[in-house]
Amino acid sequence: MLKINGISVKSPSEFQVDFSDIDGETHRNARGEMIRDRIATKRKLNCKWSGLTQVEISTLLNAVKNVFFNVEYWDPLEGKTTRTFYVGDRQMPVLRIKNGVPIWEGLTMNFIEK
Repeated sequence: MLKINGISVKSPSEFQVDFSDIDGETHRNARGEMIRDRIATKRKLNCKWSGLTQVEISTLLNAVKNVFFNVEYWDPLEGKTTRTFYVGDRQMPVLRIKNGVPIWEGLTMNFIEK
């Protein structure tokens, strides 16, 4: 489902795409009508993984360590596409050890389009 810089990574258990309009000058005229200068529409990919091994979580975190990276994913508007993103906060809430093996209960991060 996801490729980061051409490398397939474990599919997230939750995946959501947000569209955000980026405006230049926006104001209302004397009649109260909105005058809007939309300069771009950008995406944010909200991803959540559960039950990751140490290798899986390390692979994901290393894939997004550069300032910008390419993500291939299914876009609701365009279908399969590749865009350039940067990563937001990364949260790894719980680590547990099962039979001597570390298991990360979750990883949440979002990718914001450049």
